[in-house]
Amino acid sequence: MKKILVILLLLLPFAEHYTQGKRDVRDKVGFCWDAGEMERFVNWLNQNSSDNINFKGRLIAAISVHDDYLYAGKVYHPLFKLIDAKEVVILGVTHSTVRKELGAFKNKLILENHNAWTGIYNDVNISPLREIIKKKLSKDYYTVNNRAHQIEHSIEAVIPFLQFYNKEIRITPLMVPAMSRDTMELISEDLSEIISDYIKENKLTLGKDIFILISNDANHYGVDFNNYPYGLDEAAHNAAINNDLRIINNYLVGVIGREKIIGLYGELIDGGNQNTQPLWCGRYPLLFGLMTVKNVVDKLNLGSIHGALIKYSDTYTEKLLPFEGSSMGTTAPYSLDHWVGFFTLGFYIDRESR
Repeated sequence: MKKILVILLLLLPFAEHYTQGKRDVRDKVGFCWDAGEMERFVNWLNQNSSDNINFKGRLIAAISVHDDYLYAGKVYHPLFKLIDAKEVVILGVTHSTVRKELGAFKNKLILENHNAWTGIYNDVNISPLREIIKKKLSKDYYTVNNRAHQIEHSIEAVIPFLQFYNKEIRITPLMVPAMSRDTMELISEDLSEIISDYIKENKLTLGKDIFILISNDANHYGVDFNNYPYGLDEAAHNAAINNDLRIINNYLVGVIGREKIIGLYGELIDGGNQNTQPLWCGRYPLLFGLMTVKNVVDKLNLGSIHGALIKYSDTYTEKLLPFEGSSMGTTAPYSLDHWVGFFTLGFYIDRESR
């Protein structure tokens, strides 16, 4: 018995390197995991939201909110009805829940080994791309940790909407923790080479067959976040929202080049203005994702990337959507003392730039 116990203990560090069972739902409150209710919810959104944007080219990547559906449903909806790709690379956050339990992950992507992820209709399968990344990407650039993915909600948040529009969707889940800009550029360069080779070898079309989705919520404002440089009244709320919109319009809208990515890194991480630097929880996957999208597009010689804001809002502005008969709830309050901004934004290849 002692020998068996010793062997098991020795094998524990290697357990994460073997495929494990299905990744179950983390947040059963804020998101919708019942197919019938999801269908009612999307029908309600179709009838009660009118935000549409006419992209001037093929949508190839996007930024998505990951907050509770009853707060952010009208922000999710206009993006996801535009995504019809067969598989999606999802770049998620490493929230404090993960860091508190498992310690700080830095300068490495976090992959996982689950057979599938829970969906609303059926299990969501994993793209073969995940194992290709593990095989080809330097071991210095990633780690495998199922537990990190099991207690993180920023990737699962988008799955019900993705699967609603494509029941057979496949995903490649990647968590992006804190990284220096130099490390981010090195890993992104190698990962984008792997993704672009995968696209070429399988004769895929970016945007049509494979899509890159970045999970991010914007400013976390208020006393609970120790982040209220403008104060805690209506004027402060408006000032913080306008700062988010300034950053979005300056760095994520229009032609996306290296100078915008570097500028955004300064705004969100380097603290170009310490007094007004917003607390975006997805700042690292956002920046890493932008670099990777640009690198993939460059390697495929597709042309110029353009960003277009679809919708911005926040929990205090939206409050609770009046969707009746819902089993969904909220995982955090909203008030002038505690609110979260969020947005959806699409990236497309300008037809005229090709």
